[in-house]
Amino acid sequence: MKNSTLRWIIALGVISMAGIISIQLFWLRSAYDLEDSRFNHNVNIALKSVSDSILHFNHSKAHDPNPVFRFSSNYYFVSINDKVDANLLEYYLQNSFSKRNINLDFEYGVYDCQGDRMIYGNYVNLGNQKYNVNPRKDLPKWKDKVYYFSVYFPHKESFVVSQLGIWVVSSILLFIIILFFAYTLFVILKQKRISEVQKDFINNMTHEFKTPLSTISLSSDVLKGTKISGSPEKINQYATIISEEAGRLKMLVERVLQAAITEERKIKLTKEKTDVHKLIFDLVQQYKMTIDQRGGSISYLPNAENYFIMADSLHLQNIIGNLLDNAIKYCRETPEIIIKTENTKKGICIEIEDKGIGIKKEFQKYIFDRFFRVPTGNIHDVKGFGLGLYYVKTIIKAHNGKVEFKSLQGVGSTFKIEIPF
Repeated sequence: MKNSTLRWIIALGVISMAGIISIQLFWLRSAYDLEDSRFNHNVNIALKSVSDSILHFNHSKAHDPNPVFRFSSNYYFVSINDKVDANLLEYYLQNSFSKRNINLDFEYGVYDCQGDRMIYGNYVNLGNQKYNVNPRKDLPKWKDKVYYFSVYFPHKESFVVSQLGIWVVSSILLFIIILFFAYTLFVILKQKRISEVQKDFINNMTHEFKTPLSTISLSSDVLKGTKISGSPEKINQYATIISEEAGRLKMLVERVLQAAITEERKIKLTKEKTDVHKLIFDLVQQYKMTIDQRGGSISYLPNAENYFIMADSLHLQNIIGNLLDNAIKYCRETPEIIIKTENTKKGICIEIEDKGIGIKKEFQKYIFDRFFRVPTGNIHDVKGFGLGLYYVKTIIKAHNGKVEFKSLQGVGSTFKIEIPF
């Protein structure tokens, strides 16, 4: 699938999902507002009925045709301007709310407007849970009105939400669908990246194998000719070339097989007491000639006081060698490498710093993936399969260690390997 096609599919999918979510939120909000209005309407009717019942009981007349005031979304005041018996009020409230199907805990209070105080308050708990009644200090002022009562619903929000029913269920199902859609996009993008990495690996492998095979083929043709049959030196020269290129092919095949083995977790370590300083020193001497030929430098600072660890020396040598190979290969000018060791609480830390081309930030999270190489298009000036850092991480993990790095494009990279004693 082309990148442009995939981008269009993802964009259309995201826009469609955003539209569905917006519509769902709109209807969910509308449903909530409707239930809230219905709740408010029922409460108003119930409280008006309570007010009428109390006035009728007191043989008084109503002073206000609409005595119910909504102070907030869940707090109501009822101006009654007459004395209120608390027990009678509670009975009327429960009875009126029950008729309107308002099966919700509530707090009520009787207030004296002239004295700015709550005369009596109680919490009617339908669930038999303890609740403390807090007197309100922000009491409203009404001219010529002495007594009034208030009703407060502490769990009104959850009650209204519980009335939404099918809307809540549909929202949950939509959320699950969105998660599934997001996971599907993640899998598609991951598979696409794996496909690109595999394609890049095949291209790199073709270029890697092509050169030694061409050299071997050419040398074999020369050896089959009659012109050099009487020249042992040339025969030996071409035989040496064939041997070296065959060794190179063998090394490439071993790297691919090594990656397959580590992927299947069949790798076996042969741990032994290893002198890390000596191992690194031998590697420095081995790479020093190559670095000198390019006019570069390599510095070794063995600062660790305890440099003996239990490790597989062969694999440890290979991973440090891989990091040094990268430091040399990915350097546009003269390679400058600094190797340092130091002790940590649990083991030894090996730091390899270079002044190479660095790694772009967008690719840094992939560099330890199998077969991944920083994209260079059709330019194959740096050889490799993208297995080196994958191998490094696998071996370090097998030693119960950790590997970290920091890199800045155009400045260089620093890799830190920590292996426990």
